[in-house]
Amino acid sequence: MHVVPKTPLRALAAVSAVALSFALGTGSATAQPTWGPLAAPNPYLGPDGTSTMHGDAGSSDATRLAGPGAGAVSVTSYPLLAACPTALQGSDGLVVALCTSVLGQNPTVYLIDPAAPAVPTGGSIAKLELAKGSLLGGVYAFLDNHNRLVAVDGNRKLQRIGHTGNSLFIDSTVDLTGAVPAGDAVTGLVPDWQGNVWFATGGGVIGSVDAAGTARTVQVPQGEQVQNSISSSPAGVSVATTHALYQLSLAADGTPKVDWRQTYDRGSARKPGQLSWGTGSTPTYFGPTTGYEYVAMVDNADTRVNLLVRRTDTGQEVCKIPVLTSGGPGSENSPIGVGNSVFVASTYGYPYPTVPAGAGPAVPESAPFTGGMTRVDLDGAGCHQVWDNTLRSSAVPHLSTADGHLYTVLREGAATTSPLDGYSFAAIDPATGAVLKKTGLPGTTANDTLQMSALITAKGDYLQGTITGMLRVRAGGGTGSAGSSGSSGS
Repeated sequence: MHVVPKTPLRALAAVSAVALSFALGTGSATAQPTWGPLAAPNPYLGPDGTSTMHGDAGSSDATRLAGPGAGAVSVTSYPLLAACPTALQGSDGLVVALCTSVLGQNPTVYLIDPAAPAVPTGGSIAKLELAKGSLLGGVYAFLDNHNRLVAVDGNRKLQRIGHTGNSLFIDSTVDLTGAVPAGDAVTGLVPDWQGNVWFATGGGVIGSVDAAGTARTVQVPQGEQVQNSISSSPAGVSVATTHALYQLSLAADGTPKVDWRQTYDRGSARKPGQLSWGTGSTPTYFGPTTGYEYVAMVDNADTRVNLLVRRTDTGQEVCKIPVLTSGGPGSENSPIGVGNSVFVASTYGYPYPTVPAGAGPAVPESAPFTGGMTRVDLDGAGCHQVWDNTLRSSAVPHLSTADGHLYTVLREGAATTSPLDGYSFAAIDPATGAVLKKTGLPGTTANDTLQMSALITAKGDYLQGTITGMLRVRAGGGTGSAGSSGSSGS
């Protein structure tokens, strides 16, 4: 049994309640179907569910924490003049957000108190700029078990960024210039179960940094790139390149080694609504027993994409099934994986304002954003589709095993999209794919959620990054204020 990192009392209460309901076979505290199990928390991460963009080391996009639910909610805006794809919460309740400033496009760390009233800085207690890198470099980060944000900046420095009650500071630095070639940038990073920090670069370097700060690397075949984050489980580290899915572990001398490699159908070109030519998935560990016996991703096959599920230990294919059959045939988002279920959301045709250098042209050049979500369940014979819909998710969906809801933001308007499109916070029934509750969000273009991931906090708030800041959705009616007025709807 791994040691669970120190978490807020509310988080511990939520975990205990879910564990009790599993033991009794009654599902969650709200009598929803039982979802899970999730893998045991990584002891080198911060609080369970709030320490990585995708919730945990395995990138399950599921959490043991309850969200706002399907009742009335209030919405508060945090205008930061920055796009905020990563929001994480430490054991002190403070939120650490890694954003990219609108002016200058510099990676900037913000420290936010989600319970504080409006402040002159738009909800931010403190901020710290990092060296600029590639478009995807510096997007992915995690909170370690000392509440430090771990990220790699544009100067190829592994930074551990600590905070006090009202300031941010560089606590330690590891120079990766000897491990990461000039002109390359770290795309994703994650700790393993021994405390090593693994990283992968856009150019296909995969490495680990030990406690002494020594980095050791392996290079994937020429031409393969890593354009998404990476995941870990007690079995190893999973990396999806633009050509293949890898499982890696450490050799006796601490050098990363490839345990298995499996290619996938990357299609004939990058699709509109994707940021690279290949899978858009951060690999997802999941499973009905340990929570990590399988690893899932979505390919980039022409015409119709497939969910691929492989055994973590051997790489053997468990199932391959077409998904998003009613919606757009492509996904830039990591699938949700929990128990025997996987949920996939389409991003095909989503109007990203820019793509990484070298991404190549999209074919076709553009397409309507038709949306689409699919749930697939594993069974004794492989897997089968449970439901398929055309909901237009404009953020990475998350599932709460505590309250039994899927949460995301829906883009409102025509499939052709427009700067005038609106957005709605949505609670979805994962059993049927039906929307249980929608609440309008303030603004239009300024609050584009741009397929970014949200954070469900220890107190049940839903924090969603936008291209100009963050939105907080909280259970209960009325409006909030944190630099600007919020709005609520039904």
